[in-house]
Amino acid sequence: MAFLEDGNHTAVTEFILLGLTEDPVLRVVLFAIILCIYLVTVFGNLSTILLIRVSSQLHHPMYFFLSHLASVDIGISSSVTPNMLVNFLVNQNTISYLGCGIQLSSAAFFGASECFLLAAMAYDRFMAICNPLLYSTKMSSQVCVQLVLGSYIGGLLNASSYIFCFFSLPFYGQNRVNDFFCDFAPLVELSCSDVSFFAVVTSFSSGSVTMITVFVIAISYSYILITILKMHSTEGRHKAFSTCTSHITAVTLFYGTVTFIYVMPKSSSSMDQNKVVSVFYMVVVPMLNPLIYSLKNKEIKGALKRQLHKKILS
Repeated sequence: MAFLEDGNHTAVTEFILLGLTEDPVLRVVLFAIILCIYLVTVFGNLSTILLIRVSSQLHHPMYFFLSHLASVDIGISSSVTPNMLVNFLVNQNTISYLGCGIQLSSAAFFGASECFLLAAMAYDRFMAICNPLLYSTKMSSQVCVQLVLGSYIGGLLNASSYIFCFFSLPFYGQNRVNDFFCDFAPLVELSCSDVSFFAVVTSFSSGSVTMITVFVIAISYSYILITILKMHSTEGRHKAFSTCTSHITAVTLFYGTVTFIYVMPKSSSSMDQNKVVSVFYMVVVPMLNPLIYSLKNKEIKGALKRQLHKKILS
């Protein structure tokens, strides 16, 4: 049952996700494309995690953070993609009230965790380039574990605000969500009460995560740029900059899409635009991250060649 009687109101017990399109041909095409993307995402990120674990050459703080970034990327994609694939195959995709809350909180948790991990990786590059003599001390195993735990705690706090707001909102009658997953913005439109307080809470939570992490990344790279410009050796500049290119690319892709959704002016077609951009940063970006690091990082490419060589010889 989609509704339950609650006094004079009919409470929603499940939601209908409208998805990306109603065109049957386009649904089949999108199913095939997104299924391939999801398989590449899971395989690519799992391969990155496994390679970092088995290669002693990659047992450094930067790759420790990268392995957790790969785990979070799998989480982000898995929180929405399987359900979206089902949506392409059925005429009406429903999700329970509890399932909707779990999906919303999962996306909020993994999204915020990725922001904090990207900030931690920027700090790691700052220490490696600007304070190389203190790097081993300042970025010890204990510090790295604390930064990762802090990233997950930050993600949990962000998810908690969304959980609180979702389960505090009353839903009566309307249950058709104009999105491919349970995002907060289209859910708010279905609520029959004053949502201003809950909108402020979630905006403050996600805005704080974005502002804090962007500030850390911007300050870190400001100092990195100053340090690189002070280097007299062209080779030294190139080597220092090359260690940051993969991270800069990942940051640009992730924050660029998030900024488009939450900062760009709204229009009548903004909901459809947001759906497309959400697909990009929740489905496509998690696939691109392992490709970015494997193609641009010489140490990962070298470790991969050594592991493949060992397998061939064995």
